[in-house]
Amino acid sequence: MAEFDILVLAGDGIGPEVTDEGVRALDAIGERFGHTFNRSEDLVGGACIDAHGVAIQPHTIEAARNADAILWGAVGGPKWSDPRAPVRPEQGLLALRSELGLWANLRPVVVDPQLADNTSLKPEVLEGVDILVIRELTSGVYFGQPQERRTVNGGRAAVDTMYYHEEEVARVAHLGFQLARGRRGKVTSVDKANVLESSRLWREVVEEVRPEYPDVECEHILVDAAAMHLIRRPSDFDVVITTNLFGDILTDEASMLAGSLGMLPSASLGELREDGLGFGMYEPIHGSAPDIAGQGIANPVAMFLCTAMLLRHSCGLEAEAQALEAAVAAAIGDGLRTADIAVGGEQALSTREMADAILARLEG
Repeated sequence: MAEFDILVLAGDGIGPEVTDEGVRALDAIGERFGHTFNRSEDLVGGACIDAHGVAIQPHTIEAARNADAILWGAVGGPKWSDPRAPVRPEQGLLALRSELGLWANLRPVVVDPQLADNTSLKPEVLEGVDILVIRELTSGVYFGQPQERRTVNGGRAAVDTMYYHEEEVARVAHLGFQLARGRRGKVTSVDKANVLESSRLWREVVEEVRPEYPDVECEHILVDAAAMHLIRRPSDFDVVITTNLFGDILTDEASMLAGSLGMLPSASLGELREDGLGFGMYEPIHGSAPDIAGQGIANPVAMFLCTAMLLRHSCGLEAEAQALEAAVAAAIGDGLRTADIAVGGEQALSTREMADAILARLEG
């Protein structure tokens, strides 16, 4: 029996709805396998702005430092979307990533054969798709300085800085090569080296790291070409390493391979211990989806898979992670669908109904 401390930050929109199901999954795993998951909760994002005037409070960051992992929902929505607002929900997310050193965002993209007909692509294009995208998370254009509005010749101007230090690139490259060794042995580095100086540094550093992994194939692709090839030949990709901005965009595109944003989890990790485990923040990539918030129709699959990643990467519970993933696969295999992945007259289950079906298939 093991005991873990989990900080639950549900956030806004559908965040609380799907996070509730992730908590239920933890409880089910704990009951079946004899573990204890102690949970604490707090406000972040728009909910925190409404209550306290900030996107995250200092004590929340401190609570995160003392936890084994964070289960994160989503932040943002039309209520807080004024681009002139000095406080925005996303500031809470960026603060956690920066303060806790969560520099690597792992986004697996796996196509379930049962859903190959539920996407907009031909099933034969999706055959064998199993991609792991590693997105650099604490630098690049989202964090570079200056980042500001200016007045130039009496008119409005704005600047964002895409900054990278060689050490930030190298640690992503090392992680990519290391993880590729346990997969199909191929790394694709995505940049824009034909235009951006920061991308030329990125490519240069990846090439310097490459000789340490002679058993791993490495290719460099420009981001616009990568966007095309993700749709044209997605099964050619194994491990993809890329910058903060490019990774954000490409993984949203890649979600369509799996059928929906509601299918894809992510893990934000920093430095790991010698046993390969460490603190992480686990969040679906789908965002707050304000258009369906409160309707009870959000897809809980991404959150269940996030919970499995939490069990694997922060708790070291591999068998438990596989059991949860198997329960998800069994539900999908039995034809159960939520609205975002239902086609051709398939019955669409509610968030709770889909979650109940998954948990009913959990074996331990």
